Amino acid sequence: MTLALSVPSSVITAPAASLACQAAIAHAEALGIRINVAVTDASGTLAAFLRMPHAFLHSIDIAIDKAYTAASFGFPTSQWPEILASDEALRLGLPLRPRLVVFGGGLPIVSNGVRLGGIGVSGGSAEQDEACARAGLQALGL
Repeated sequence: MTLALSVPSSVITAPAASLACQAAIAHAEALGIRINVAVTDASGTLAAFLRMPHAFLHSIDIAIDKAYTAASFGFPTSQWPEILASDEALRLGLPLRPRLVVFGGGLPIVSNGVRLGGIGVSGGSAEQDEACARAGLQALGL
């Protein structure tokens, strides 16, 4: 028996990560809000980041962590309240984990069933942030 020592993986390209950030920023401009937007690869490592002038400073890390959370779990961060409501142990323990964001604005980046990363936006309401993140995905044809 031969033991496999590695598995192939797909990652988001730098141009795609940049395009997603730019599209999220364009949507934020249309909404009249200022955001920070981050794209990570599937491992949660930062691949691209943009900050609009005068966007909230604390939102820098929140955007990065939203992308990290969405990439690591593979579902929108807006789904966390429902998940946490159904399990007391999760509700008490999981939100204490560093970098976990349990409100909207983070979306996984999935192409042809393969998770390539996550996009996270912070600076508006959770709904506005998610709309900006979705604009980033739409720019990638996802």
